[in-house]
Amino acid sequence: MKQVNFSPHCPISTDNRFRELVGRKAWSALPQRLQHRFGHALSDGVSVVYQGKVVAMRMNAAGRLVAQLARLFGGPLPFDTSCMDQPAIVTVTEDCAGFGQFWVRQYGRAAGFPQVIHSSKRFAGPTGIEEYIGGGIGIALQVSADHASIKFHSDHYFFQLGRKKLRLPKWVCPGVLTIAHTDLGGARFLFSLSLRSRLFGELIRQDAIFHDS
Repeated sequence: MKQVNFSPHCPISTDNRFRELVGRKAWSALPQRLQHRFGHALSDGVSVVYQGKVVAMRMNAAGRLVAQLARLFGGPLPFDTSCMDQPAIVTVTEDCAGFGQFWVRQYGRAAGFPQVIHSSKRFAGPTGIEEYIGGGIGIALQVSADHASIKFHSDHYFFQLGRKKLRLPKWVCPGVLTIAHTDLGGARFLFSLSLRSRLFGELIRQDAIFHDS
């Protein structure tokens, strides 16, 4: 697999899928570098790599339980608070077969192998974009944007069985998931993950700062 360090001059094609999801007016208000990160499609076999560091990581008791249970479905949530101040890497690869993108996030830990989280964002479903996290579980996402951020909010969770998607009842879902990509200027951006429950508050919060190589 070929890897490239992202810059606005990479040999990549224009991709309007995220622009159409957030709306052209909101898209045009975003910083140019953020538009570049989400406004391109990679050719088959090419990856974009971002390097950075985890700057905040916390979870309450209920969040620890949810993160451990999620490991049964591929471990889509950070589960080790020792990733704080550890190196982090994000790799984005075009999912040509699934008409979307593979996202692989690697977080260092104080001991042992890094945690690797992988998912596939596909431009499908009632909201226009879904994230598949493993074990047949997926999340339909709502996408919004402001002057500096693109945010992904969970609309509902589902289980895919063959071609059928079964919407999961709220009582079996862990909570509302929000992922934000905020441009910080100077070729840096903040990746934030928050999982919040109505009963137990914020279960998990992770912030990491990455930079364009």
